[in-house]
Amino acid sequence: RKPVIASIHGACIGGGVDIVTACDVRYCTAEAYFSVKEVNLGIAADLGTLQRLPAIVGYGRAAELALTGRNFSGLEAKELGLVSKSFASKEDLDNGVTKIAEEIASKSPLAVVGTKAVLLKSRDLSVEQALDYVATWNSATLFSDDIKEAVSAHVHKRNPVFAKL
Repeated sequence: RKPVIASIHGACIGGGVDIVTACDVRYCTAEAYFSVKEVNLGIAADLGTLQRLPAIVGYGRAAELALTGRNFSGLEAKELGLVSKSFASKEDLDNGVTKIAEEIASKSPLAVVGTKAVLLKSRDLSVEQALDYVATWNSATLFSDDIKEAVSAHVHKRNPVFAKL
């Protein structure tokens, strides 16, 4: 239910790619490198990469990476859309990802959990069905304390304070 953030420094190979493709957002250092290496071992990647990577980077790019088993850099991972941002150093990565996690944690827990749920569900629905799903989801939260706090904070020109996620 909670957002999962991958922070990648160094090698992210085979099963590592399986894990990071299951995360909601991914960040890395420029010197990180990745490889969908299973084809070099005589097997097909079998823990989710072949199912999730195409949705993240597109079928053609995923096919090229999985069929060649080649290494690719953190900078290329950013260009492909596998990661949202490539940081210059591990220290920058740690500081940047901490800041992003803190920003997400400052939001309404109901909104964060709802956003993730709607994003995941919408992958399998038409746009019309997904709009119905989000309308149903949001209608269940209309009278929540989170909405009251968000409105109050806006009216009083202050940052909202929500329960922890």
